Amino acid sequence: MKKPVLVIKFGSASITTEGEIDERIVLEIARQCAVLQATYNIVLVSSGAVAAGRQFIPRYTGTLEQRKAAAAIGNPLLMRTYSTYFKPFRIALAQSLCERHHFSNRSQFLQLKSTYETLWKNNIIPVANENDVVSNMELKFSDNDELATLIAVGFGAEQLLFSTSVPGVLDDKGNVIPLIEVVDKDALALARKEKSAVGLGGMTSKLNFARLATQMGIKAVIFSMQTPDGILKAIVGETGTVCLAQKKKVSSRHKWLASGSLIAGMVKLDQGALKAIQQRKSLLAVGVTEVVGEFEVGEVFQIADKDGVVQAVAKAKVDSMALMKSDTKKNIALAHADDIVLL
Repeated sequence: MKKPVLVIKFGSASITTEGEIDERIVLEIARQCAVLQATYNIVLVSSGAVAAGRQFIPRYTGTLEQRKAAAAIGNPLLMRTYSTYFKPFRIALAQSLCERHHFSNRSQFLQLKSTYETLWKNNIIPVANENDVVSNMELKFSDNDELATLIAVGFGAEQLLFSTSVPGVLDDKGNVIPLIEVVDKDALALARKEKSAVGLGGMTSKLNFARLATQMGIKAVIFSMQTPDGILKAIVGETGTVCLAQKKKVSSRHKWLASGSLIAGMVKLDQGALKAIQQRKSLLAVGVTEVVGEFEVGEVFQIADKDGVVQAVAKAKVDSMALMKSDTKKNIALAHADDIVLL
């Protein structure tokens, strides 16, 4: 039988110490992945290149140019460290530097997927990271939490693990919340606003992308590599915070539409229009109360409630300018039901 896909994301703070790659953690990643490789097709999404490379740039202040230079220095250092510690387990690694268009263009995404499948057939684990050296700021991933989620959703992963600097999602007393059944407004409110000094994301980022993953039928776990056997325990829900997968059937095209597409704008809906799309009806322009940003025909836009909470994504049948200029919106279909993905 085909092995399920497991995506594990490591944040900069979880694999670096004082700007240097923590080799003790990388050894643990290698050891635990060696245990899991017989069961799963594994993708590692690893931050740490910028953190590893910035020590070589005098007076580093984090400008865009310095980040790109640090990534160019740090990427080979990161891969060399991973390869060194995976080699004793006879596991070969492949570097996969990704850019946003590799996911927004469906044909390129399918090529990426085919490459990963070839690597897995040969027992090789891809190590993915954003191609910071050349990525366009306007088309960047928000952080590697997003990259990991796009890979997990696009490849139909069974589980998505986020390794972070804290042992899980914490309550107001600092205790780990072991289970979140649905990542809703209350769950998102649990996120602390701070982020690490070396990373881009934070708990808000992880919970937002855990929400997308779980809505697409993927279990997400937020855990720490400081926990002994952290990966092995996270897989079976014995450590960290488990966010349960929601039971729904989503086609591969809709998964790509919901995760891989470049989002070009947003519309906010009144309650009636929101109820209609939840009943799998097309979106009529009459229900739009506000248009945020611009989008063209065929581009993907977000659909939000009156508070701005995203409820769905859709492919536009008319552009935003025509939508805003229309004198009578009643009969204009902004998106067909088949092109709307509820989140």
